[in-house]
Amino acid sequence: MSPAVITPLTDVTVPPVQPSRTALRATDTPLCRARVARGWSQQKVVRALRLLAESWGWEVAAETSLKVQMSRWENGVNRPSQTYQVLLCALFRATPDALGFTGTGNATLADRIDALEHLVSDLTAQLEAAVAA
Repeated sequence: MSPAVITPLTDVTVPPVQPSRTALRATDTPLCRARVARGWSQQKVVRALRLLAESWGWEVAAETSLKVQMSRWENGVNRPSQTYQVLLCALFRATPDALGFTGTGNATLADRIDALEHLVSDLTAQLEAAVAA
């Protein structure tokens, strides 16, 4: 039996250029930054959370459910309950503040844009003052 031969679907002898791939970016939340800084996947965090909870005798959600919740926590859609905040702080060896749990909530996009506009204005004024001096 002869090996299979793969024939291109086009008559072009030069292969097409692959479209550029956009790099995956982690969300910019303290919880996500803590995970990425350790080089951990969300799946690894979920497994570690379950193992830690089991070692403490705590009941937590199933792995598949936790994977969804982890994504929602990192994207700022939901905040972890007190149970998960304690587990995450222990897992990452971080304070609630360091993981973003002590804030008053997530700023809206409009609030974030407004804050950035003020920052740009302040920096522009400082730059103009420095150039004038």
